[in-house]
Amino acid sequence: MIFFDPHVGPFLNGLPGAIFQQDNARPHTARVAQDFLRHFQTLPWPARSPDLSPVEHVWDQLKRQMPSCHSVRDLEFAVQDLWADLPQDNIRCLINSMLDRVAV
Repeated sequence: MIFFDPHVGPFLNGLPGAIFQQDNARPHTARVAQDFLRHFQTLPWPARSPDLSPVEHVWDQLKRQMPSCHSVRDLEFAVQDLWADLPQDNIRCLINSMLDRVAV
């Protein structure tokens, strides 16, 4: 995996006891992704359920506030500014709502 190998693997290896959570989107269930993830502890997750992940809701909040950008550099700065201004209470609420969202 182009992204997993140089980024996720070393990051997870540096966090003893880390548990990786992925949303089981179709590309993430490809054999190459699954082979990579076998080396790490992962959370069980329903197939193709990104709406359960708190980070997907954070990205949605950011996208709704995203201004028009005319260059990659403008986009990079806009995302960094929005991320820095994101209220931490919003993120806490999303994390705290996980039990209700995954309850059967």
